[in-house]
Amino acid sequence: MGIFTHITKGQIGEDYIAKFLRRNKYKIIERNMRNKYSEIDIIAENKEYIIFVEVKTRTGESVPRPADAVNLRKQQMILRAAKYYLTYTNQTTKQPRFDVAEVFLSVDTNKPYKINYIENAFIQGGNYAVF
Repeated sequence: MGIFTHITKGQIGEDYIAKFLRRNKYKIIERNMRNKYSEIDIIAENKEYIIFVEVKTRTGESVPRPADAVNLRKQQMILRAAKYYLTYTNQTTKQPRFDVAEVFLSVDTNKPYKINYIENAFIQGGNYAVF
């Protein structure tokens, strides 16, 4: 099995979600986009939206849920990073959407066995979702 670091597990989860998005007709614009505010794991788009995806990967069934790590502070960081990205790249005029993807890896193999993809996990303007 080998030893997997936190970063390796995160990369496995992000790769899996990127494939999931492509299979569901999303175009991946950027991965691991960093700016002065935060990092955004995946930026994708479909016909209607530009989507900022935060991926949380855990081994086995974890409590609390992986999405719980996307707390108010993390949401605010993502919102600021997304606003900065949209302002300075002129990438799109599409409506932004903020999704969270939970990826669960097998304890034995570190291979993804389940995802929970949450569209509109939180929204701009202070109306934050409770997970």
